[in-house]
Parts: sequence; C-alpha cells; structure tokens
Amino acid sequence: MSGQTNQDELKKKAAETAVEKYVKNGMVVGLGTGSTTVFAIRKIGELVASGWDITGIPTSVASENLAESLGIRLSILEEHPSVDVTIDGADEVDPELNLIKGMGGALLREKIVAESTKKEIIIVDESKLVKKLGTKSPLPVEVVQYGAERCRRLIEKLGCTPEFRKKDGKRYVSDNGNYIFDCRFNGIDDPRKLDRGLCGITGVVENGMFLGLTHAVLVASPDGVKTIGPKQ
Repeated sequence: MSGQTNQDELKKKAAETAVEKYVKNGMVVGLGTGSTTVFAIRKIGELVASGWDITGIPTSVASENLAESLGIRLSILEEHPSVDVTIDGADEVDPELNLIKGMGGALLREKIVAESTKKEIIIVDESKLVKKLGTKSPLPVEVVQYGAERCRRLIEKLGCTPEFRKKDGKRYVSDNGNYIFDCRFNGIDDPRKLDRGLCGITGVVENGMFLGLTHAVLVASPDGVKTIGPKQ
C-alpha cells in the first residue's frame, strides 16, 4: 500500500468514526472543508440516503457542491444560527487542542461556523499533531485584495515570511474574493498574542488559528482512532 493510499485510509477512518460518534438523526451539521472532511460528507450522504434527516451548513463552495451531489439538504447560518456539531479537519493540532486551519482556503467560513457550533469535532491523522503551532504548517491569513502588499509588509513584522498563495500561476482567490498569505513561522510561541496582532492590521480578514474552539479531536493511526478531549 502506498503512503498516500495509507494516509487516505487513515483520514477515512477518522472521518467515519466522527460521524458515527457525533452525528444524530435530525441534527444541523457543519460541513468542513478539505481532503479529510470529504470522507465525512460522503458518510453523512449515506445516512441521508438511508432516510436520516440532516441539514448541512457548508463552509466552502467545494463542500456545498459535494453535499448537494449526495442529496444532503443545505442551509445557512441565518436560518440555523446554532449548529449542533461541525466535523472538520485541521493542518495542525497542539496539546491544548488549538489548531491551524485553512490550507484548503476556507478558514474564514470555517471559523464563522465553528464559532456557531455546540461541538467542533476535528478529524486528523497522527501526522497533524504538533507540540507547538506553526512548526509544520504555514499559517494562512486571509486579506482583502485592496492594499494586500501593505498587509504583507505589516504581517512580516510579526515574525514570519508571508507568501501570496498561488493557483495555476496566479494569486489564489478565496470563496470570499480575498487573497491568502501562507505565513511561515519558526513555531508560534504565543498564539493569542499573534492573533491579536494579526486582527489589528487593517485589511486582514481572518487568520487560520482556531483557539479554544475545539470540543474533541479524533486522531487516526495504524493502531486505530483515538479521541483527545473534550478539554475539562
């Protein structure tokens, strides 16, 4: 079995376990974004096909399109301001269950849904566990297009190397019409201080640190799926 195939199997295992453990008939469910969450959405689609009543709140156009193709009824936060559970992935998870998310480009909508959710459930394989945020993954920072270069210079002063995310040789544009900087840190010593610093820059829309939002993390390894949390 190739490394990628093995990793996909781990992602699928974590995703399906999360759905089986946390999703109940009649729930409003946040549908995260990314390669791991695809398996969760497919599993929810199977439940809907079997007769379950599930309402999905998608966090990206990609997740919306996949859910629609599977027959999952979709809605928006304006109609369902309180989400029962959201299942999403992460790019890094630290021992305090803080996250870096957004390599899939959906950090803004993902955070809005996370903050509207009773239980934010994160599904990862064991490669995403870190002792300190910012040691493996860059930190995505979403900025408005106007004055983006100015934002880049100000973000750089916070101790990182920000680079415009690109796709097909052009600057990547999020579902919200914004640019994303992928910011390389040599570890983030004080995530909350950095969060405040980024939020204080005019033109920064959101960053990919999810601090204090996670209920539990399901981690898949060759030995099975373990649950970390909820934090007491």
